[in-house]
Amino acid sequence: MVKMPTLHGTDPEQKRQEIKAYFQACYKRYESLFTLVTHESAYIQKADPLRHPILFYYGHTATFFINKFKLAKLIDDRVNPKFESIFAVGVDEMSWDDLNEKHYDWPTLEETQAYRDKVYEVVNRLIDTLPITLPITDDSPWWVVLMGIEHENIHLETSSVLIRQLPLEYVQEQSAWKECKIYGAAPKNQLIDVAAGTVHLGKTKESELFGWDNEYGTHKADIPAFKAAKYLTSNAEFLAFIEDGGYDNSAFWCEEGKAWKAYTKAEYPLFWREQKGEYRLRTLSREIPLPLSWPVEVNHLEAAAFCKWKSTKLGVDVTLPTEDEYMRLRDVSGVAPYIKSQDKKKVIANINLEEYASSVPIDRHAHGDFYDVIGNVWQWSNTPMYPFEGFQVHPIYDDFTVPTFDGKHNLINGGSWISCGNLATKRSRYGFRRHFYQHAGFRYIQSEYEEKVTTDYYTTDSIISQYCHFGWGENKLGVENYPAKCAKIALEVMKDKPKKKAFDIGCAIGRSSFELARGFEEVIGVDFSARFIQEAETLKQNGILHYTVPTEGELSDFHEVSLSQFGLDGTQKRVSFWQADACNLKPLYEGFDLIFGGNLIDRLYDPKKFLDSLASRLNDEGILILTSPYTWQEESTPKEKWIGGYRRDGENITTLQGLEEILGNEFKLLETRDVPFVIQETARKHQYTIAQMTIWQKR
Repeated sequence: MVKMPTLHGTDPEQKRQEIKAYFQACYKRYESLFTLVTHESAYIQKADPLRHPILFYYGHTATFFINKFKLAKLIDDRVNPKFESIFAVGVDEMSWDDLNEKHYDWPTLEETQAYRDKVYEVVNRLIDTLPITLPITDDSPWWVVLMGIEHENIHLETSSVLIRQLPLEYVQEQSAWKECKIYGAAPKNQLIDVAAGTVHLGKTKESELFGWDNEYGTHKADIPAFKAAKYLTSNAEFLAFIEDGGYDNSAFWCEEGKAWKAYTKAEYPLFWREQKGEYRLRTLSREIPLPLSWPVEVNHLEAAAFCKWKSTKLGVDVTLPTEDEYMRLRDVSGVAPYIKSQDKKKVIANINLEEYASSVPIDRHAHGDFYDVIGNVWQWSNTPMYPFEGFQVHPIYDDFTVPTFDGKHNLINGGSWISCGNLATKRSRYGFRRHFYQHAGFRYIQSEYEEKVTTDYYTTDSIISQYCHFGWGENKLGVENYPAKCAKIALEVMKDKPKKKAFDIGCAIGRSSFELARGFEEVIGVDFSARFIQEAETLKQNGILHYTVPTEGELSDFHEVSLSQFGLDGTQKRVSFWQADACNLKPLYEGFDLIFGGNLIDRLYDPKKFLDSLASRLNDEGILILTSPYTWQEESTPKEKWIGGYRRDGENITTLQGLEEILGNEFKLLETRDVPFVIQETARKHQYTIAQMTIWQKR
């Protein structure tokens, strides 16, 4: 059994060894999963058109450790900058994920394994030497270590889903991944009463287990009595829906479901196979006759359609549960928080890989009057991912959940047979797009509860709001909008030069990118923060952005801006946004006529590395424009990495001098300008700053 360590304890060195054992076991277990794949060619073909080849995921979890250690300043050197760029982003079909295969020169499996081995050594060495105090809190460097481990546990599950989609000739059985061989008829499902009660969701920073940002905060709901299915929906029960023409009857499908069905031409669940009128099920490494007593695995759209069909058969309305109702069912069932049951010898659920590497019959694990309240397969809910009151992002992984607060990701509950570590805990919260597949099924309920969740929300995070207003708002000091002003200057400088392609590095909320698109055929905006990119992408897709700005105390003003009000509504098609690390950019970012880096260099962890990479990305005689107030801080940039603002051999070294030393061989400095900007904190508090703009031409 791989046991998840708690954050508490009295012996720091014992906790160090617990975490080390946990890391090693999870890391090797992840590698063991990929031994199911027999051919290297399978690693670079897409099992799912909406996701990368599985080689990406094999390298991604190792890269995550290094990128987060680097961000948290726990290590000085990268293991392999190229790998830590190509394996960094692209795990979900977010608009800024780069799933274009033309952009990737994938390494070999042998090279990727060698990289993983080196990362394994780095993490072990860090665990051996990192100072430790207890309890471990979310501002501890050990939190980042645990974050890397639990991130890999997430991809243990998502990678297993992709392996199930590979052609059979590319996979093999392995004794470590033992499949259940208990089949039989499915029990008849029935609706059982669930008493009314109050649920309390969320947890505090004093909780004993690691958690992701969305788990923290508070949420309380009073749940009226409802009825819930005794069992998860079985393959047999879902087969009746198919045989009754459920996939062909548009009355059962929402508009999103109809569009998905038209696109995929789906006639039955993804893991089913039809042969001569009989259905089979694809497991990790085999195809077997459809086990009627196992839970069906479907996406949310299929589950919702089934519920509409089932309602016509039962004569009462049934639906998927909300997150609140699932938690009420969990409380009523009496099932223990799974992670606390690990000290017991009895397996209480098909979860955490403690029973099988597959589903099991739906009547195998009783939890009170119900079965499989946890484990076997995840259970789709009707609840879109949303933040609890008091939600805060973690600075080392600020885009773990925020991009899913879009009304397009629904929560799944309860865990599956391969849900390990945090995924198996009571308070875990994971959301997926409704057309995505996990090892997920559902339980239907009969209920009159009306959930109150808002997903069309105003951006209220103070930093994001500041940047939204900085980019798109007016200031009371009468200073011209900074990103618009910088883009205007850039277009003036480029007046008689080619304007095919511009690169906006550190684009934040995207104002400068859209403004540059007034004159350029193509503008690529990148930023390290996915939260910034999310807002920029919202503007691109919808043309409108909502945010709040604090005025005084608890009071705020609500703002709505649109591209049309700035005359930018024709620029969307010429602008694209991507998440990227300016100090470790992918090779594909090249061939630019202009590179603009606004207020960037004094916020980078390695500005010289960034500057050294720019000449190769610019066309001959291309223009580089940098702006910065030169406010060097060790919180952003280690002092030994500063390129100015310090004394050397008794002499003052300014940032402009540092820029000339680094860029002088490949660039000619054309001019410098002072450009002021204002950041509004409240209605009566503004930061007035003067940045220096330097304009360079590639020699």
